[in-house]
Amino acid sequence: MTYLGDAHLAALLKNDGIEKDIASVVDLVDGVLAAADGATRTDWFDLIGPHLSADTQQALLALRDDRKGAFCNAADGFNAKTRIDQLRQYLAAKGIDGFIVPRADEYQGENVPARAERLAWLTGFTGSAGAAVVMHDCAAIFVDGRYTIQVRQQVNRDIYEYRHLVNEPAVGWIYDHIEAGQKLAYDPWLHTVAHAEQLREACVNAGAELVAIDPNPIDALWQKQPALPLAPARPHLLEHAGQSSADKRAAIAKALETLECDAAVISAPDSIAWLLNIRGGDVPQTPLMLGYAIIDQSGAVDLFADERKFAPDVRDWIAPDATLRSPAELASALRGLGNGAVRLDDATASDWLRMQLGEAGATVRVGRDPIAIPKAIKNEVELEGSRKAHKRDGEKIIRYFAWLEQAAADGRLDEMTAADKLLSLRKEDPLFRDSSFTTIPGSGPNGAICHYRCIPETNRKLQPGEIFLIDSGGQYIDGTTDITRTTIIGTPSDEMRDRFTRVLKGHIALATAKFPAGTTGQQLDTLARKPLWDVGLDFDHGTGHGVGSYLGVHEGPQRISKGPNKIALKPGMILSNEPGYYKEGEYGIRIENLIAVHEIEAPTGAELPMLGFETLTFSPIDCRLIDASLLDDGELAWLNDYHARVYAMYVDDLDETHRVWLQKATAPMIR
Repeated sequence: MTYLGDAHLAALLKNDGIEKDIASVVDLVDGVLAAADGATRTDWFDLIGPHLSADTQQALLALRDDRKGAFCNAADGFNAKTRIDQLRQYLAAKGIDGFIVPRADEYQGENVPARAERLAWLTGFTGSAGAAVVMHDCAAIFVDGRYTIQVRQQVNRDIYEYRHLVNEPAVGWIYDHIEAGQKLAYDPWLHTVAHAEQLREACVNAGAELVAIDPNPIDALWQKQPALPLAPARPHLLEHAGQSSADKRAAIAKALETLECDAAVISAPDSIAWLLNIRGGDVPQTPLMLGYAIIDQSGAVDLFADERKFAPDVRDWIAPDATLRSPAELASALRGLGNGAVRLDDATASDWLRMQLGEAGATVRVGRDPIAIPKAIKNEVELEGSRKAHKRDGEKIIRYFAWLEQAAADGRLDEMTAADKLLSLRKEDPLFRDSSFTTIPGSGPNGAICHYRCIPETNRKLQPGEIFLIDSGGQYIDGTTDITRTTIIGTPSDEMRDRFTRVLKGHIALATAKFPAGTTGQQLDTLARKPLWDVGLDFDHGTGHGVGSYLGVHEGPQRISKGPNKIALKPGMILSNEPGYYKEGEYGIRIENLIAVHEIEAPTGAELPMLGFETLTFSPIDCRLIDASLLDDGELAWLNDYHARVYAMYVDDLDETHRVWLQKATAPMIR
């Protein structure tokens, strides 16, 4: 993260003479660094070095190199054969025939700390979603459609069978490969209640047994496993949150009463962040503090988190809203809920939580986190913060594309340099804290990989005549942004212009949609696809995901996609609008703005309240890729109005050079 609290760390290092104990310093700093990437680790040593003795500095530098090397080894797959052999030997000694390794931590988050990258350590696969199942004589790795190319680059096909995470799920493979009487182990911390039940059913149907194992075998074998993250917690002030924790807790307590639950275990860190108005730095690119919470019908909250994350002033600040308790106390607290009805989140609650509550005699009610919908419905302060964050972010995007037009002209600019430039511009904003996800800078065929991750082995030049797609976002204290723009380096082909225009038509259809209250994102999804469907084309990802308020860039439960979704869109929800088209081996196209649901004036005679979308993202759309003859009058008017708003919004903030560029980029289109 770009902010982890260097003053807090320096104070911790000096407390109680810890400076004299290098081992303690190493342990502490290792925990703080566990949430940071390699570049930020280097920054950390620059920041804290002046506070430390020469001996301690040397120890920390050694730690940096050691930890960086450990994780690089976890990702390169070079030791895959050795590591799977070690795992099989460990399991055999325990009388276990197989083990499932998900890419997950205890909180089921999209981003996980380095310590939880167990799948990468075992297989070499570094994608954000996947799993491996290792039996004594065979193994398979499961990834979704985003990673079908990456998995083949990183994982040894002689060791692992490649499988599709959705179309060929692990439970089916397990049923086919496990034998009657065998035991498949799982770590109950890393699987939701529902997924554990699926695994259990697959084993039972095959005459086998699913067994919980402790400790996790990977943890036992990973000699240089990073420490648990210890990034400092920090307040999310009312000027950005818009609602006090006391008011939020009262509302959730009332919801628990309606659900006839005595308490809820809050296992989603972003729900805790929202409820208590706190943020942290325990995982990359999302300002979360990892921990658990229990809230009861009175609104009282117990927060289970490492107290070292809380500086004295932050501890005092949170005291009226939650009782801070050690993570070691969680098991006993769960046992104390026996004989009561307890809510568990169906998306994030681990099977370990269910097991503890069940053993205590509690009535476990698995369902949606009661915080999920209130968190998704942004209040007016959060919405205004998002508008301001997007305005500042948009100014950086304009300056970026003006630079890109010149920098890419000679064909020497590469993807990594292009991504780094955008990050450097965002860092100029004092409210910027981090990227909201790893930037996707896909040139030519790399753009056809919709969740492409640029690494040195895939980094390529931006070539004339090729499309360049860049998907990026920022974490600002007042809002989270996510924007994709597609541009052409040089001159586009007629096919490129046709496909881009059809994606734009779908984007406009969704942006201008008017719909009755109670409508779901699934019901709107077709609007964005129809222009592509008209010519037999489509895209294989959702059209829109929810977005948090200085929280996760991917936030549920609302979404816009083909898949079943019963969540009605409500005023205040923020989503992305991002239809696309991808031609394998050639190019990718995506146009993404963030939009907020709001009430609109119902037409005369309407019998239902009506909703629409407010566009939050303002940045030029590359007109060189548009075939205006494919746009109807309404679509052309929307495009020209959008560009007029972009120009008016930024003209007074830019220097002469950038004003000239923006005027050209937003000039009205005519047929």
